[in-house]
Amino acid sequence: MGAVLEARPHLLIRSLDRGSTLFLAAMAAIAIVVPVLNLAIPSASAFHLSTYLVALFGKYACYALLALSIDLIWGFCGILSLGHGAFFALGGYAMGMYLMRQIGTRGVYANPILPDFMVFLNWKELPVAWYGFQHFPYALLMVVLVPGVLAFVFGWFAFRSRVTGVYLSIITQALTYALMLGFFRNNFGFGGNNGLTDFKDILGFDVQAETTRAALFSISCLAVMLGFVVCRAVVASKLGKVLVAIRDAETRTRFLGYRVESYKLFVFTLSACMAGIAGALYVPQVGIINPSEFAPGNSIEAVIWVAVGGRGTLTGAVIGAVLVNYAKTYFTSGILAPYWLYMLGGLFIAVTLLLPRGIVGSLHHWTALRRDRASAAAEDGVTEPLPAE
Repeated sequence: MGAVLEARPHLLIRSLDRGSTLFLAAMAAIAIVVPVLNLAIPSASAFHLSTYLVALFGKYACYALLALSIDLIWGFCGILSLGHGAFFALGGYAMGMYLMRQIGTRGVYANPILPDFMVFLNWKELPVAWYGFQHFPYALLMVVLVPGVLAFVFGWFAFRSRVTGVYLSIITQALTYALMLGFFRNNFGFGGNNGLTDFKDILGFDVQAETTRAALFSISCLAVMLGFVVCRAVVASKLGKVLVAIRDAETRTRFLGYRVESYKLFVFTLSACMAGIAGALYVPQVGIINPSEFAPGNSIEAVIWVAVGGRGTLTGAVIGAVLVNYAKTYFTSGILAPYWLYMLGGLFIAVTLLLPRGIVGSLHHWTALRRDRASAAAEDGVTEPLPAE
């Protein structure tokens, strides 16, 4: 019996199929190759990647992690959150507060304690909410804790009240909109409509340096890989099977004796923590965080990424986030910029009508159909052997 238990593979290993392994290998290769092309290849070479592209790809990686967090709850548990941008922004603000505390006397007003916007607004002392953010471990804790606590409290009341479907989506949208209005206020203590910017360094490294940008990109890719592995471990476990049952038939699952609210609360909180980490990695790479990140439109756009890539596939969420944001970067930098939102809406409608499973989900479906047809054809071609004479 003991030998059998020892021979059983670990849950984490069992959760990684061939496609997942290939995805992780590709992400690991990208995390290595992109910094090498930026730092080791001369700028005159055709293979050189500029620091701008490294930061842009790092932003895409952060969006990919956010898309993973949405796919975990929407694709596998049926929770359509239209307010996940709130958790992304809260994680970003937590990291931004740490970066602001690192400026010190290098700011415009050279105040060693107060950020420049507080000096400008004649604040006399640092708000309590800013205490401790001069320490990086404390900031990391807040990156996870603040979105996680908010998601836990929100989910506790929403799921215990059995709010589901479109009603839950509307409430999550109202949540992020309320936070946006609050953070826009100057007396809220987070920079008002200007937000937090003019960052100098992180852990003593210049945030504008090429090496720092490359390191942040690699860390973002590693975060995507880790988030993917966590999501795969969840969905491939017994917990994941219960989540799928809740997605497909919540009432029946509840009648079978499962505490549906507890399962939904757990996965919603985990998803919010992942979104907070994505926001924290996003801020030092783009150099600013402001209340516009709370805008409901950003959360809706993130849902579109998952729908385009294929919800319930995980890899599709990552691919959808990268493809849509690359298209956004391309089209909003030319004469088509005013029409981007129309194109995004048209893309969502086209995917809903023509590819309801998304890109990766449709590929999986077509591959399964071909396999089934080939299997059926092989069975039809088998004849009974003649009896021996």
